[in-house]
Order: sequence, then C-alpha cells, then structure tokens
Amino acid sequence: MVKNVDNPLDFEGFTCPLPLRDYPQIVMGHGSGGRMSADLVRHLFVPLFDNAALNRLDDQAVLEMQLDGGRLAFTTDSFVVRPLFFPGGDIGKLAVHGTVNDLAVSGARPLYLSAGFILEEGLPMDDLCRVAASMAGAAHEAGVQIVTGDTKVVDRGHGDGVYINTSGVGVVPPGVDVAAQNARPGDVVIVSGTLGDHGVAVMSVREGLRFDAAVVSDTAPLHGLVAAMLAAGPDIHAMRDPTRGGLAASLNEIAAASGVGVLLDERAIPVRPPVRAACEMLGLDPLYVANEGKLVAFVPPGSADAVLDAMRAHPLGAEAAIIGQAVAAHPGIVAARTGIGGSRVVDMPLGVLLPRIC
Repeated sequence: MVKNVDNPLDFEGFTCPLPLRDYPQIVMGHGSGGRMSADLVRHLFVPLFDNAALNRLDDQAVLEMQLDGGRLAFTTDSFVVRPLFFPGGDIGKLAVHGTVNDLAVSGARPLYLSAGFILEEGLPMDDLCRVAASMAGAAHEAGVQIVTGDTKVVDRGHGDGVYINTSGVGVVPPGVDVAAQNARPGDVVIVSGTLGDHGVAVMSVREGLRFDAAVVSDTAPLHGLVAAMLAAGPDIHAMRDPTRGGLAASLNEIAAASGVGVLLDERAIPVRPPVRAACEMLGLDPLYVANEGKLVAFVPPGSADAVLDAMRAHPLGAEAAIIGQAVAAHPGIVAARTGIGGSRVVDMPLGVLLPRIC
C-alpha cells in the first residue's frame, strides 16, 4: 500500500507499489497512453494526490466553486530546475509552491492545481516517487488539491529527468484589487524577507560550493502571509513573488506596468551573510537571484506600518523590511541608493544569470 491508513499524509516511508516495482526506471511505455501509463497514474499519482475530483480519472476536473462575489484567478507555470533535489526543497515542492504563490500575490485563495509531468526515459522510479510525494505534502500544507494532470515520456537524453507544469485556480475575495498596474507614487516597498536564498542553494549543489553556514532554499507557500497582510491593509496596491530574475525583475515589471519610478535603499535590503558572500565571490547581484518563498509589496503609506507588523508576526514574514518607495520621478525605472552614498539603475536582467533555477 502507498498510504498509511492511520496517517495518509506520512510520506516518509513511501515506496513505489506493484506493478511499478517491476520497472525501476521510467520507460517509453509509461507515456504511451496504454496500460503502463494507466498503472503509473493509478498506482502512483492517484494514491498520493487523492481527492474526489481526481479519482474520477476523467480528462478534466469538474469543480464545485462558490465564488460569493469574488473573482476567479488562474495561472500556469513550468519547472525545469537542475538538480531535482537541493537543500531545502526539490522540483516537486517548487511546482506546488510556485503556482500557489502566483495565485497568492493576486490576493487569491488557492484552491486547485493541475500537474503535467514530462519524464525522461531512464528516470529512476524512486526519484519520481520522491518528487510526487513531495508535491502531495506541499499541496496538503498549502490546502490545495491536485485535481487533474497528464504524463508524457521523452527519449533518454532529451528531458533532464523531470519537467513539471502546474496550473492553478483560486478565488480573489470581494474588495481585493492587487495588480502591477496599481502601484502609485508614495507607495512603500516592502519585502517579506532575505533575498537570494533559493538561487544560491541550488547553485551550491550544482557547482559543489561549500559555505561556512548552511544555505537552504526558501521555497514556501505564501498565501497565508498574503491573507494576513490583506487583513491588515486591504488597500495593498501590488505584489509579486520575485522568482526568475529576482527582485530586480519584479520591481521593473511593476514600474513598467504602473508608470511609477522605484527608489530603493540598498542598505535596507535583507540578504543573509553567506548568500552575500557567495554572490560577491561569483560576481552576482543578490537583487537578480531567484527566490521561491518571498514577496514584494507596494503598500499605501497609511497602511504600511500595519502591513509590516502583520508580516513580521507571520513565520514567513519575520524578516520583512521596508526597502524603498514608489516615486513620480523617473517613471518605469528602478534606482537604488548604494551603501557608499551613490546611486545606480537596477535594470531588468538581460539574460540568464543562473540557468535552470526554477
């Protein structure tokens, strides 16, 4: 059995069940749409992602949703991180957290996810079981259900193990209007915690780097933090989770969409010492390094203190900090005051600093 009857969400002792045990690695037949595909779905994914909508095994999920005057939020994302497992997380957690967080920063309460797997021929079945179990645990933690999905297998050497696509559906409560175009001059810019942890954690495994202090990914579901923020300041204008391209990309996207400038105080931006040291050693700017459990918010000045207090009272916002403000000057441009009293433009990244990071 794949589930402990007394604790159906205890994945620690999970092992691949028969008939999957007969195939220690993924083979092309697992993506054929025939009996082997059905075995993979019925004996691995369905027991782990167990819910009524999924268990029907239709080509779609029919969902009962009570909007109560709210609006539907829908997003999709793909995850191609290498290596698949890294300090603090793995591709399965990222696939759930990343999509949950894309919904959360719209103010939505995440409800349902889909999961599409592209598997490489030769992937150890134990690795797939580990990834799927991690996804199931992350979904349970976030209070969402994985209700539909798809599996394909590509030839050996063409898939890098596992790629995962997840789509998500959530509901934005009445009265909440959080969007990049809503930022206004005077808004206070707040980040929920330290930057660059995820990118450096993945890079440390990929490149065999060692640090004096452990660096682990910050991957986490942010919807609980966002709910606390909105309870304290329902007039929050804009939020983003700074993943690929880091904080720099997110701030430039908001500035461009809303037509405001952004002025940062670099000394106020929280970065862990080992992350800062790694970035200095490798010639990287922490503002451009990916995060998977952080957000940036543009908050009207009258609500900023209340929102900051609410963030710091939440476990995922304990290190929240005010790092700057939106300004009418230099619309669409992000600038920063440096630690030595100068200033610089924080431009949109032009290329890939850390490939295959999320």
